[in-house]
Amino acid sequence: MANNETVQDMHQISIPRDSISSYIIFKKPQNSKLKVVLEGALLPPYYSNLSTDWLSVWVQLMVIKQKPLNPSSIKSSDVVLLQNVSETWDVPVVSEKLIGHVPEVQHRNIFHLTSTKVDNVSFNLLRVQFRTNLKANFPVSMGYNLQPINPDDGIVYAALVLLGLYVLIIFELTHRTLAAMLASTMSVAILAALNERPTMEEIVSWIDIETLLLLFSMMTLVTIFGQTGIFDHTAVYAYKLTGGKMWPLTNILCILTALFSCFLDNVTTALLITPVTIKLCEVMKLNPRQILMYTLIFANIGGAITPIGDPPNVIIANNPAVIKSGINFGIFTLHMGLGVLIALTVVYIQLRITYRDMVYYKFDEPPVVQGLKREIAVWERTAASVGSYSKDEDVVKESLIKKMTRLQDKLKHTVNKNINAVEEDYKANVVDLEKQYPIKDKGLLIKSGITLALVICVFFLHSIPMMSRLGLGWTALLGVLLLLLLYDNHDLEGIFARVEWSTLLFFASLFILMEALARLGLIVWIGKQTEYVVMSVAPESRLAAAIVLILWISAIASAFVDNLPLTTMMVRIAVDLSNNSDLHLPLQPLIWSLSFGACLGGEEKIFMYFGHKCQKNVKGNGSLFGSSSNIVCAGVAEQHGYRFTFMQFLKVGLPVMLSSLTVITIYLIICHVVLNWH
Repeated sequence: MANNETVQDMHQISIPRDSISSYIIFKKPQNSKLKVVLEGALLPPYYSNLSTDWLSVWVQLMVIKQKPLNPSSIKSSDVVLLQNVSETWDVPVVSEKLIGHVPEVQHRNIFHLTSTKVDNVSFNLLRVQFRTNLKANFPVSMGYNLQPINPDDGIVYAALVLLGLYVLIIFELTHRTLAAMLASTMSVAILAALNERPTMEEIVSWIDIETLLLLFSMMTLVTIFGQTGIFDHTAVYAYKLTGGKMWPLTNILCILTALFSCFLDNVTTALLITPVTIKLCEVMKLNPRQILMYTLIFANIGGAITPIGDPPNVIIANNPAVIKSGINFGIFTLHMGLGVLIALTVVYIQLRITYRDMVYYKFDEPPVVQGLKREIAVWERTAASVGSYSKDEDVVKESLIKKMTRLQDKLKHTVNKNINAVEEDYKANVVDLEKQYPIKDKGLLIKSGITLALVICVFFLHSIPMMSRLGLGWTALLGVLLLLLLYDNHDLEGIFARVEWSTLLFFASLFILMEALARLGLIVWIGKQTEYVVMSVAPESRLAAAIVLILWISAIASAFVDNLPLTTMMVRIAVDLSNNSDLHLPLQPLIWSLSFGACLGGEEKIFMYFGHKCQKNVKGNGSLFGSSSNIVCAGVAEQHGYRFTFMQFLKVGLPVMLSSLTVITIYLIICHVVLNWH
């Protein structure tokens, strides 16, 4: 409220051919930093390695005898001292033929001045110098700020905001959407306090509308598609196909889950496949805990194949720099697909060998025994709640105690009969499952199936240059509009009510937060630290080092924190590394390593939160957390009464994550050598 929005005043400058143009800042420098903003026919940063045309900018200190009335009144005789006080900033520009025919691009830089004061003189001024290597005049707009944010302070503030966001999310102090909104608002408030308050237009421009459009469209498509009952019916068909045998059924469930997660968000996939998996396990007298973990593993890894299968991939694939580097739906799927298939194969062999003993799939107690124990506990609590203040209450309490005693006798009799030996008829199970999970609407299934197939086909057509002008978000939205027309149902409120609006708001808040943190200098600082590590390696090994570094840092961090804000930050760091002219790193390999790390690292977090949350829900406290694992687990715990512990999931998840990351590391290094990434 106290500080106004910061509107950057731009000044028009024309830089002559083979000459230097100057702009004198007619204000006394306040400190040793000067922020310069350039806008014009400049090239985006990701083209810097390809450009041969440059605009060079540097700052000079002018010491003059007396304060001038205006810059034009300064004469050469008035200048006592003139010296360079900054390094040269080289900005890539377009060729002479393209000047005036390309959209304007903005670049920012903070000059660290070596000196701004000279003793015993009347007045000091700063002069910004411009020079190009073009064979034509070059127009450019320039803005400046004499009091930019101190990067040292900005980094501290940004780190505290990011740490606060992670604390709120990890310890579930509030819903993650509210946490992201608080963090983004706080970051904007810090910018305002440092006299860099952005305008509302700027804040809106920070939000990646294409990503939000894709998420909204896929949520709507899946909502309508799920109403047909196809997902449940497919699982029942798998039960029939395998004859009710455990490992064949587990294999098909995992394969179906991986296939679904390629084209459906893994949040949705987990929610759709889990209830049917539990039902099939109960019919087969198996504990669903272990098989649920397998399906979640395959959903998580399988979702890494396509740009729409996992939220981190949505963020990565819709980044403008990533799109400009030539990564489209087909290329993304091709490069990620082979690595994911290798990882899934290794993980499956690992799980099959490690958990081959049937003891992992048996109930600790028969289901009937568990049911009787729960019923006895209910009657016991009811009897304890009845007082002894009247004769009627004594009669009721006595009846409850007799009921509880009969149930206890029945429990002992049931245990002694060893009911595990009782086998239900397979055909009866099939009939029962088919009645519970039929195709609810065949007409809608055909319509939604054709629409979804059409959308996916258009996604792949983006690999053709002339078909790549429409983004993934717009493509999915057109598919939604087509399906809504075919759906022909007036209850659109019911469809839109199932869209996860909190998730969309969470994404929007993250985009604002990360741009604000970039303005505060945190993204640049992390990039420089990563650059320092990569630069310490021999030049021929720098790309391999960067691939391994991004893969393992993003994976380990994703195992403990929410991978969406992490991915939003890491994709900017990967882009900055590729833009660094000293490193000469291609962007695409860095993107593959980031996607693998964010998706596979989130796998371990699933098990950590999954077991922790289930344990809380079984005890009756805690609330749902907005991630796939917690939602699924809360449903399992509340509806079926299964208890999961943190260590049970950690025991499965940690070896799986380490083995899959090791395999992916080897895969990426081999690709680097074979495909000659450079």
